[in-house]
Amino acid sequence: MVIYFGADHRGFELKNKLRTYATSIGYEVADLGAATLVPDDDYTDYARAVAKKISLDSISSRGILICGSGVGMTIAANRFPNVRANLALSPDQVYASRHDDDANILVIAADFTDENAAAGMVKVFLTTPFGADTRYRRRVEKIDEGLNV
Repeated sequence: MVIYFGADHRGFELKNKLRTYATSIGYEVADLGAATLVPDDDYTDYARAVAKKISLDSISSRGILICGSGVGMTIAANRFPNVRANLALSPDQVYASRHDDDANILVIAADFTDENAAAGMVKVFLTTPFGADTRYRRRVEKIDEGLNV
């Protein structure tokens, strides 16, 4: 499984630490930017880059996006088909988003999340399978249907 990372200037430092963490626990990672710290870059560019990858292969890839509040990245990523981006608040909430909703992009608010908490959420995100109960599949299908309206 490939883990695609993206972050703007406010998430840049945390992204680099989490990318290293994901590699250390055995995941293949791809960094879609920012490659260098650019103080006036736009989060939308990185959300788009990661969401496009996940949209094309939502089964065997995951995304992790990081910006200041996490809100803009979440909104931008969720505009793509097959993407279910979740703004992370706690490991338990991340578990529920993976298990119940098959979230495939984790969004972290760098301004409100320390490195240890973020690493814990990344681990839960990467190791929790989709529950795939009938009710969960039905709900995810309804989300996908809504995109075709």
